[in-house]
Amino acid sequence: MNMGSTGNSTLPLSKLEFPSLNPRRTRKKLTTPTPFGFGTQSISNLSRNTTTGLSLSTGHYYAIRCCLDNSSNIGVIEDPAKDISPPQVQVKTSTWNWRGYSIRYQCAGSSGPALVLVHGFGANSDHWRKNIPVLARSHRVFSIDLIGYGYSDKPNPRDFGVNSFYTFETWASQLNEFCVDVVKDKAFFICNSIGDNSKNDAHIRKIPFRFHEGVVGLQAAVMEPKICRGITILNISLRMLHITKQPWYGRPLIRSFQSLLRNTAVGKFFFKSVATPESVRSILSQCYHDTSQVTEELVQSILLPGLEPGAVDVFLEFICYSGGPLPEELLPQVKCPVLIAWGDKDPWEPIELGRAYNKFDSVEDFIVLHNVGHCPQDEAPHLVNPLVESFVARHATPQPSISVNDT
Repeated sequence: MNMGSTGNSTLPLSKLEFPSLNPRRTRKKLTTPTPFGFGTQSISNLSRNTTTGLSLSTGHYYAIRCCLDNSSNIGVIEDPAKDISPPQVQVKTSTWNWRGYSIRYQCAGSSGPALVLVHGFGANSDHWRKNIPVLARSHRVFSIDLIGYGYSDKPNPRDFGVNSFYTFETWASQLNEFCVDVVKDKAFFICNSIGDNSKNDAHIRKIPFRFHEGVVGLQAAVMEPKICRGITILNISLRMLHITKQPWYGRPLIRSFQSLLRNTAVGKFFFKSVATPESVRSILSQCYHDTSQVTEELVQSILLPGLEPGAVDVFLEFICYSGGPLPEELLPQVKCPVLIAWGDKDPWEPIELGRAYNKFDSVEDFIVLHNVGHCPQDEAPHLVNPLVESFVARHATPQPSISVNDT
């Protein structure tokens, strides 16, 4: 596979050296005390600070004490250094040339393990704006606009003929090549999904609208296991609208409806009805349990990239994509540790069904985020940021970086 390029350099994957991984082993579920609880883990009602979040990093000099509150059975995090102002971290925006396409990404931090933050459907790297500055205090953080999303190029899917371009395999390849070309190191993938499936609006509810980048992270780890050091997944898709999960008699109807969206004016009319501030705000208010977090800044960060040229064709291709791999097919193949966190107020992906993913050996733990919806990293960064830091700290043993074999 030919890797993407930065400048004039091209790095074929065959020319890269990766450290060997430990043999696959069955992972024991966490039963020892952690920063978030004992036994079955859950996080609830930690003090909120949406500006700086809550950091467990030693770089922020937080002193952490975990204790057991007998009345609630929830771990308590104390922060004696809470009056110390956190250092300011500059977030830079850059572009990367991937296979001739311009890809936008953001980065921050100069030391520590590399993290790559992967957004979900309809979103972009700005959806991690509450996480990048906090995590960058002790990590090298990168947040990418996958092709077709955000401010990255949006090639017309019709230009690729009968072959689908916007697939999990395409985005997984892009993610792996980003680590080689830009990150230049192995990385932890932090993934979220933002499927826009309304429970109340009938015209939206009927659309197979869920598309989830947690699956992209898993697919990338399966395709190039030497690149990914670990994956944190926030509210991964159950993919209940996958074509194989539909009754046989309903599949022709689904295909006909998808064709109607792609090939007639119906699709563009539907897109125009969704790509408005009012519709975006309504959809976000359904998937955020704490609707006070649905700010004008959030609405504009989701809406504006969707108004760029080419967005409508990519959008329609996304929502008609009901194939590809399922999480339950990928998780058994993943060789790195996986942490799954789930907002228990997610209206689209029921947590009780999501718990089934905890049975896979690669899944280290399943964390319940109480009173949080479908996008925990933006709705509750005070919970997600320390969770990510704790997971990375457990698995960030020093390892050789990606290097080019000159021979």
